[in-house]
Amino acid sequence: MDDNEETVKKSILPDGICLISLNRPHRRNAVDPATAKKLYEAFLAFEASTEQKICVFYGEHGTFCAGADLHEVAQIKDDEAKSLTPVQDRNQGPMGPSRLQTKKPVIAAVAGHAVAGGLELSLLADMRVVEESAIFGVFCRRWGVPLIDGGTVRLQRIIGLGRALDMILTGRPVGAREALQMGLANRVVADGKALDTAISIARQLVKFPQLCMNADRESAYYAAYDSVSFTDALRYEFENGSRVVIAEGKVGAARFKEGAGRHGDFSEAKHSKL
Repeated sequence: MDDNEETVKKSILPDGICLISLNRPHRRNAVDPATAKKLYEAFLAFEASTEQKICVFYGEHGTFCAGADLHEVAQIKDDEAKSLTPVQDRNQGPMGPSRLQTKKPVIAAVAGHAVAGGLELSLLADMRVVEESAIFGVFCRRWGVPLIDGGTVRLQRIIGLGRALDMILTGRPVGAREALQMGLANRVVADGKALDTAISIARQLVKFPQLCMNADRESAYYAAYDSVSFTDALRYEFENGSRVVIAEGKVGAARFKEGAGRHGDFSEAKHSKL
């Protein structure tokens, strides 16, 4: 039962890294409506915080997320189907934050299964650190439950239309090594190491000047999803980035001129307080 259970956990590390996790072991971290709401609110709080710079998203108990809780889906009455569509907040999906385009980096640490809606939640992240035994898949293909949390939109952008359709149409399991080959996984690590590796990457990212990193990130997403042409994407990149040259780049260039960061040395990276 979930009544006395913390189904979504959140903690903040001292260096500005936010940890958000799913915790429904009896359902392999499948998401019911109450959990979806809590997860959405956790991501909104991360977005709103000026202290939280990077989010690491994972599942407790060795499983990322088994998707929507089909025990709940099976009980939906025909006249209640419209309740699946969020009406008060267009950014909240049935799985929670799956329709968000976050303004700050999210790293998913994937262990066990990330399937159906769990696959869709993993696609919310900028990077996926995946354990050797992890499995991705559109397992909901078997039960007539469609992808309504961004899966058909994000997956093809990440791995290409042909590979996305292979996964979407067949629903077949995709292991970590194939996911890496596809570009669905960014790193493959030993079992039990995804969370530690994701936090280590987050600690690298949090050291960089944040305005610059997030401006480049935003421009990449604009080019992928929102630009109407190559020229429009280039315009956005320049306009979005040029303001950062003065805010952060000028100071960084001066530090390089004084001798910092030569020969590809990343140890001099400094986190911007802007």
